[in-house]
Parts: sequence; C-alpha cells; structure tokens
Amino acid sequence: MTLPSDFDYELPPGRIAQRPLPERDASRMLVLDRASSAWEDRAFGQLPDILRGDELLVVNNAKVFPARLLGRRRGVKAQPIGRYNPARKGFLHSEIEVLLVRRCQENEWEVLVHPGRKIRTGEVLIFGDGELEAEVVGRGEYGERRLRFACREDFLKAIDRLGHVPLPPYIRRPDEPADRERYQTIFAVTPGAIAAPTAGLHFTPRVLERLRGRGVELCEVTLQVGLGTFQPIHTGQVEAHRMHAEPYEIKESAAAQIERARREGRPVLAVGTTVVRALEAAAQPTGHLVAGTGEATLFIYPGYRFRIADQLLTNFHLPRSTLLLMVCALAGRELVLRAYRHAVEQGYRFYSYGDCMLIR
Repeated sequence: MTLPSDFDYELPPGRIAQRPLPERDASRMLVLDRASSAWEDRAFGQLPDILRGDELLVVNNAKVFPARLLGRRRGVKAQPIGRYNPARKGFLHSEIEVLLVRRCQENEWEVLVHPGRKIRTGEVLIFGDGELEAEVVGRGEYGERRLRFACREDFLKAIDRLGHVPLPPYIRRPDEPADRERYQTIFAVTPGAIAAPTAGLHFTPRVLERLRGRGVELCEVTLQVGLGTFQPIHTGQVEAHRMHAEPYEIKESAAAQIERARREGRPVLAVGTTVVRALEAAAQPTGHLVAGTGEATLFIYPGYRFRIADQLLTNFHLPRSTLLLMVCALAGRELVLRAYRHAVEQGYRFYSYGDCMLIR
C-alpha cells in the first residue's frame, strides 16, 4: 500500500512563482541523472548543449482558452468573491466563479463553480451585462456542474471577451493582460486546455533554432489539460485514486516520428507530464504507439513501467499530486524528493511560472 503522504515535502510559500520571468528561456533547470543518482544546477538556455543531439522532443500543442467566467446568480445582488481585489475596476464585482472544463454538446459544458455549495439545479447564472446566461442542468461525480448556455452572440467570441485566463489558485493575484500571452506556450495551436502544459513555457524560437542545429528533432501531440491533471488524491491509499479523463490526439505523422526514433534507439524526451500521459495512454501493451484520438485516464505512479517516454522535462509539482507521483515513477521517489529538497534550498521557483527539471 502506498500513501499520499509518502510524496510530501516542505515548500515555503515564497518559493511559488507568482509571475513569469521577463524572458521565457531564463529559467533555471535542475538536471537529474538517474544512472548516477546525481543532479546538477544548470540554466534552461543550456538545454541544447546538455542533450546528446539525437533526441526526439515531443511537445504538447494544446492552447489555453479564457475558461474562467465571473458572474452572478439571477435575482441575487452581486458581491465581490474571495481572493480577488474588487478595487480593480471592471473586473471583480462578481458572486460566482465558473471554470469551463469540458464541452459536452452544442451549448452545454461541464464546469466547476466556486462557491458551489449554494448552486442548485435549475438556477440561472448571468455573466457580463446579461449577454451570456447559463442554466444549471445537472451535477457530476467530482462536484462539477453541467451548464446550458444561452448567448446573444457567438459563444466562443463571448468567452474570449468575457473570460479570464484560468491561472492556478496558488498564483494569488488576478490574471493580467500579459498572462494571455505568457500563460501560453509557443507551440499552442489547438484550443481547449484549462491550464498550460507548463514545461513548454520555457521554450523560445532561439532555443528551438539551437536545438535543431544540434540535430534534435521535434514533434507535437495534443492533450487538453483538464481536471485529470489537477484533481487531488482524496483516497487513503494511492492505488485507489481514479483519474478524470482528458482528451488527446496523436497524429499519424507524430506517431511515425516517435516509432522511428524508438527503432533507431534515440531517446524520446517528453516535454511535460501531459505529453507523458498522452503517449503512455496511446501505447499498446506491446509498446507500439497508436495514432488517433482518445481519453487519457491513465494514472502513473511508482511501479509503472513506461512504454514510450524515456526522458522528461517538467516543472516542479505540488506535494502529494498525481504529477509528482508520475515524476517519482520515472526517477524514483527518494531521488526525486531529495532533488526537490535541494531545489527548495537553492531558491528554485516552483510550479506553473517557475523553473524546470530535466530527468534523463
């Protein structure tokens, strides 16, 4: 039996990055070598020099959309909510916060609502000046609500105008106009994610140019980051946890690149845990990677045998999270937690806008 507390560590609040660095590729990078159980403090900009030069980098091209809506209940006077500053004009005079998680059908979405306890089936939520409304038509297994929207204009245009960047709750500030660009990787082309695949946030065109100059190849897959990535482990033992599904797509061309790299004995370096989930979910028991679309429900924790991903570039993750368990599955719990303690002591920046780790 494995306990969630086995994957705990101490992190001072000041280590949680609240904003990105001025330059994307200026992050620090902890290089973890599994063979020697050693690590080295480097800079992300040195990645092209650190790699062998024959790796295949697999990135997630999911694009974050402004999935957070601030609104009010019909018939209830609007009040400012929780962690936001109502003094910011035109932003926060709202009673209800809605996070769009998954589109179910034409005008219906699976959402998270905060505060959700008062919101009952049949209620109507209003956003903006009333140009967007939503009726609560159902509840989900994990506390989600199902909303049916009615809009005076094109729905996606309304969301783009009224929505806010869904920054994670540990970033304790309102989203800002700059977040629309910085909380997005340079690979982002496929809308639908409610969070950025953050390992990709460090890349810049100049780093890509240097990687290609070394002979490093790159391909793209899509995993729309959703509740599966952030859902905490509520069970008493790790093995009982069940992941929330996240849609993925691996095109024929990407699958062919990955299969060729594996035949040639070249490392498949996953840029982010979301890429690992997509690749391992699409892998057959034989180790063959199948192109196509699917729902990733795979929970990777220590003891899992990886079929596709050889190496991983990833940010630092929350204690007891499924993402940290995946990293421990690849590199070993004791080694990862010792490396995390080193990162804390050396002042690394943690989580979405923070520094990164290369596991090889």
